[in-house]
Amino acid sequence: MPELIETFFNSEVFASSLPLLLRGLLNTMLLGVTVIVLGSAVGLAVVLLRLYSWPPVRYLAVLYIDIMRSLPSLVVLVFVYFALPFVGVTLSPFVAAALALSLVVAAYTAEICRAGIEAIPRGQFEAAAALGLSFHVVLRKVILPQALRIVTPPLISNAISALKETSIASVVATPDLLKMALDTQAQNANPTPLIGAAVIYLVVLWPLVKFGAHIEASPKLKQAR
Repeated sequence: MPELIETFFNSEVFASSLPLLLRGLLNTMLLGVTVIVLGSAVGLAVVLLRLYSWPPVRYLAVLYIDIMRSLPSLVVLVFVYFALPFVGVTLSPFVAAALALSLVVAAYTAEICRAGIEAIPRGQFEAAAALGLSFHVVLRKVILPQALRIVTPPLISNAISALKETSIASVVATPDLLKMALDTQAQNANPTPLIGAAVIYLVVLWPLVKFGAHIEASPKLKQAR
């Protein structure tokens, strides 16, 4: 037992690595927020194109969603960071990670939003049209607010997954939490920083998981469904 504690829960190693871990956490949160915001915006645009655009555009939207949901995020990141320079596009590690993960998150967001929009009864469109409202007004004021209440729990789960997926950014040397933990582990020849990173992930993400469960169980959301 003393050897286990000394190896995996070394207080001196943890204390010395904590500043770097916190710096990595800041970068992780910045990357995560960027990915969630961009991925959500792109995903909403993609789902609207899939549902309400011309047939060729709908086909391209479906193709994009299927491809991004089929590829591992790491493969997308490697392609963005290492392949784009061959066509003259060189991105920093942070920008490459943000772009790659946003593309993946957008695909999942689009599918979540599609399910929410299609859950709204068709009569809502017809009633709004009978009142003389334009299609864009119907979407903005009638359909999307109702769909948002339905898709909030899966969107929260999607955001949590996006925050966890930021750990793959360490592959391209983005100084996120996992990268800092790996660096300090190598410097100290001790895995304690990885355990510390795991604890930090747990402290940050567990409240979000519980919040998502609370929102899903709320009576108002159940009525919306």
